[in-house]
Amino acid sequence: MARILVVGCGCRGRALASALAEDGHAVRGTTRDHSCLGEVEAAGADAVVADPDRLGTLLPAIEGVSALCWLMGTADANADALHGPRLASLVEMLVDTHVRGVVYEAAGSVPPELVAGGAEIVRRAGATYGMPVEIVEADPAGHERWLSAMRSAVSRLFAG
Repeated sequence: MARILVVGCGCRGRALASALAEDGHAVRGTTRDHSCLGEVEAAGADAVVADPDRLGTLLPAIEGVSALCWLMGTADANADALHGPRLASLVEMLVDTHVRGVVYEAAGSVPPELVAGGAEIVRRAGATYGMPVEIVEADPAGHERWLSAMRSAVSRLFAG
């Protein structure tokens, strides 16, 4: 299986990490808070402190990763950047790494125009760089449906 980086290992991210680990993937999960490292580890992921708002902190976590899941659909703080320029910079950087696919969470509490813009950034990067991408529009409020959609999206990255 693959090593997958889940950026944003809050409650939903930990559930996804656990499901992906059950599927046989090696999972790495990020948290901004040192005190949450144990919770991420308990979900079956290698926990790292990294801030999606500071891409330099993500670079060490990307090493050896085949796919990245960007779970920022409910990250209301600095959402403009996380679904715009930060995301665009990140997908540009991924070209020079082992990452070969991206799953983008395009639903949540973030304004719809921001996630639509983020989805377009990811689609454009996929087309430009020949990188498999998946856009997940399942509402995170419907946890089981969301988790199933995310898990399926990761599987599709490696199917082709």
